[in-house]
Amino acid sequence: MTFDRRTLMIGAGATAAITLLPGCKVAPDAAGPASDGAAAPAGQSGAARLLARMTDAILSEYPENATALGLDKDARAALKAQLTDHTPEGRKRRGDAAAARLAELQKIDTASLSPADRADVEVAKAAHQLAVDGFRFAFGDPIQLSQNWYYRNAPYVVAQNTGSFVEIPDFLDSSHVIANAADADAYLARLDAYAANLDGETARLAHDRGAGVIAPDFLLDKTLKQQKDARALPLEQWGLVGSIARRGKDMAGDPGSKALSIVRDKVAPAMDRQIAELETHRRGATGAAGVWKLSEGEAYYAWALRAGTTTEMTPDEVHQRGQEELKALQSRMDGLLRAQGLTQGSVGARMTALGKDPKNLFPNTDAGRREILAYINGKVDDIRGRLPRAFNTLVPGRLVVKRVPPEIEAGAPGGYAAAGAIDGSTPGNYYINLRDTGMWPRYSLPTLTYHEGIPGHIWQGEYTYKLPLIRSVLAFNAYSEGWALYAEQLGDELGVYEGDPLGQLGYLQSIAFRACRLVVDTGLHAKRWTRERAIQWFVETNGSTVEEVQGEVDRYCAWPGQACGYKIGHSEIVRLRDKARAEMDGRYDLKAFNDVVVKTGGVPITVLEQIVGEYSRA
Repeated sequence: MTFDRRTLMIGAGATAAITLLPGCKVAPDAAGPASDGAAAPAGQSGAARLLARMTDAILSEYPENATALGLDKDARAALKAQLTDHTPEGRKRRGDAAAARLAELQKIDTASLSPADRADVEVAKAAHQLAVDGFRFAFGDPIQLSQNWYYRNAPYVVAQNTGSFVEIPDFLDSSHVIANAADADAYLARLDAYAANLDGETARLAHDRGAGVIAPDFLLDKTLKQQKDARALPLEQWGLVGSIARRGKDMAGDPGSKALSIVRDKVAPAMDRQIAELETHRRGATGAAGVWKLSEGEAYYAWALRAGTTTEMTPDEVHQRGQEELKALQSRMDGLLRAQGLTQGSVGARMTALGKDPKNLFPNTDAGRREILAYINGKVDDIRGRLPRAFNTLVPGRLVVKRVPPEIEAGAPGGYAAAGAIDGSTPGNYYINLRDTGMWPRYSLPTLTYHEGIPGHIWQGEYTYKLPLIRSVLAFNAYSEGWALYAEQLGDELGVYEGDPLGQLGYLQSIAFRACRLVVDTGLHAKRWTRERAIQWFVETNGSTVEEVQGEVDRYCAWPGQACGYKIGHSEIVRLRDKARAEMDGRYDLKAFNDVVVKTGGVPITVLEQIVGEYSRA
């Protein structure tokens, strides 16, 4: 989930907090005390203190991170009443602050640092460089230094899966704890900030429209439907109102009524203004799906692909990689399908038939949706018992399985995860989109669970909590999504599909799905595929449903390059494992290797290769 905000507490103050003397080279002991007012830990290096100050600056710019990680208390308590500033001025301040921090990071003499400090500095430098490069494009919502939305770049300020309307309501309900009157007041302040951000995004939409940056007509149709459907509900039925009314019902001051007033007087009118601007966009929109249509489209996609994969691979190389890996995966699937008596037609056609078989489907009813949630929880319980065979170091893996809120499910991904608090006070959330249960044949759900839950995103995220805080705040798409696909592979290697050939087919189809993404994403944005061609190719090639693929293709149109990080990251982790096994010979141990990768935390793929290499040679 991501968010927004109005309160203008960032900018010059945050930048000044990390500025050192101009032109100075930062030595390991050059930085001052931690910025939260606490004494720096004994023996902490100057580089570590500098990174700690930068972390506080980043949390000030993206306050939702502090809430999601359970850090919006004590010295950071003020952040609980704030949201990221998505006005034009706020976007500029965040870009300027990122550039100032990057300049300081580039002054650090990393040769004199310890290996741990050097890794932390290189991670911070890489994340800031990607962000600064993105902020140079004067449109859209670039990759940010936000633990919640680090992975995606959006050329359009608002789309079916981007913008305050999509991001804030569920964040306030799921992550903003209301335990006392101060928490309720902070929630109300965030409602004010939400209204201001809607207007700020509307101003940015108008700016981008003037520059010819308009989302495709099919994305705007989805976005407008989502917003209009929500707007049509009586205000007292809005989740923004119901959440605080429910949780603050016994508090003095009637916070539910105050929320209703803010929604009526500020949020709803701001949403009306945004809908009006989006309707203006729609009148000028075309069906062109890729960013190639933009004046800086080629350069933008090259950057988005680099940000999504943390490699220098070209669109042609990624496109070719996808086709090659898909061929190998479908060869394995063909053998399994033949063993089930499914011999006629392409692998994709046979998987389509399998996915339509009623015996593999849940009822498309509320009862069927409850069955899916119960089934997923059973798979979570099963994999927990297997993980000691794959890791020496275990984390709790706290998570709650939740349905994607119905008001945003039309534009939301099929499944995604949101981190829990560092102190364990709130668990991670594993969301599954249940707008149509036909999207989820039974055999497809186990591998999704290993990807989003454990040992995937939520599991991996908890290891970062043991690293310096900046490593929980910063992350990289290819590592994160590559690990989650590797987690799917671990499920297979731990025997979860023994006696379940359809489950293994679901796993292989999931991996093949990510190989298809390499082809489709580059097809849309570099090779000028139409949306219709992308959907047809995906359905026929992978045997996915049209319903599932439509949402996927629309996601790639709104988040160029992001979908390529999955398979590129996964293939690189597997390559590094094969290389370590060959180099270490009898010394190689699966649990030790997995510990090295997951305990490293989010890093660019190039940095991960260095770390695994050092482990192999030790």
